Amino acid sequence: MDEFLKIAKACADKNRLLMLKILQDGGRCVCEIQSVLKIAQPTVSKHLKILEEAGLVAHKKEGLWVVYELTKGEKSPYAALILGNLRHWFEADPWWGKIREKLLTLDRYKAAEEAKLCRGKRWKKV
Repeated sequence: MDEFLKIAKACADKNRLLMLKILQDGGRCVCEIQSVLKIAQPTVSKHLKILEEAGLVAHKKEGLWVVYELTKGEKSPYAALILGNLRHWFEADPWWGKIREKLLTLDRYKAAEEAKLCRGKRWKKV
């Protein structure tokens, strides 16, 4: 039951649900999620940590980037169930359409600059 409650609590926040939807089409770094949702970087990181502890997302290092992506729900049948149904959630809601449009035009390097993650350096596309 504790495992189920951890996942239920992780999904009980609007921003965390949006992050799951954002990650459904592939990995994203914190600055990209921050850029789309317009919330502070520490808040995004905190939410991602909760989702990761619940077994819904995982992170990996890609060069300078830490990229978060959905898991396959290997740790829990509850996580697998939620992630398996995620594609059907919110598709008809207008706000999801707006977020989806932002994702289609999102540039990771521009998002990093806007989030001031470059700390005085200029990101260069590799």
